[in-house]
Amino acid sequence: MTRDIRKRPATLLPPPLVYVAALWAAWELHKRQPLYFPGPTGFGWLLVALGSVLMLWAAWTLFRHHTTVNPYKGVAHLVQSGPFAFSRNPIYLADSLIYFGVMLIWSSLWPLLLYPAVWAAMRYGVIRNEEAHMTVKFGETYREYCSRVRRWL
Repeated sequence: MTRDIRKRPATLLPPPLVYVAALWAAWELHKRQPLYFPGPTGFGWLLVALGSVLMLWAAWTLFRHHTTVNPYKGVAHLVQSGPFAFSRNPIYLADSLIYFGVMLIWSSLWPLLLYPAVWAAMRYGVIRNEEAHMTVKFGETYREYCSRVRRWL
C-alpha cells in the first residue's frame, strides 16, 4: 500500500525525537567516556535562545498562514514569508541551533560526533519526504521557491 503524498508527507521519523534521542545518546556516552572541551557556555545559551526564538517565529508564521507545523499532516499553503524567506526548514534549523547550544552548555564533544547521524536522519527520513509532498502539491511554484531559498541557510 502506497501513501498519497499529495495529501501528506510520508515522514518516517518524528523530527523533535531525532534531536532528543541524539542528545540522550550523547549524554549517556559522555557519562561513560567523557569528551570534554572548554566550551563557551554563554554562547551555548545564546544559541538555545536564538533557536527558540526562530522556532516560535516559524510556528507563528505557519499559524498565521493557516497551515500545519505537524510533519505528519499535509500543508495547506506554501509559506514563503517570515523565516521561510531565508530557510526552507527554519524549524529544523532552530532544532539544530538548540542542539549545538546544548552541546556547548554541556562542554561535550559527543553531540558533535553524533550530529552527522542526526543530519542524515533529518535529511533522508524527514526533509526528503516533506519536499516530495510540497513538490507534488505546489509544483512549479515550489520548485521556483527551492531555487530561490536554501534548505538550511
